[in-house]
Amino acid sequence: MVRKTRQCVKLSQVKLATMLRVSFHSINRWENGRTRPSPLAMKQIKELLHQMGEPGEAVLARYFQK
Repeated sequence: MVRKTRQCVKLSQVKLATMLRVSFHSINRWENGRTRPSPLAMKQIKELLHQMGEPGEAVLARYFQK
């Protein structure tokens, strides 16, 4: 889900890591299923998507609304 989210908003792993203030390795581990984002990281991802406007809102609706 992190990979699909990142790709939908056209960010590199490095750029997403910088924006979330986590390491590139954290993003890589999340995307490869070795670890999961913490609840705080998930909140930050949702906030980032919301701040991105329409493209981010579309991703929120697709992957985060249940």
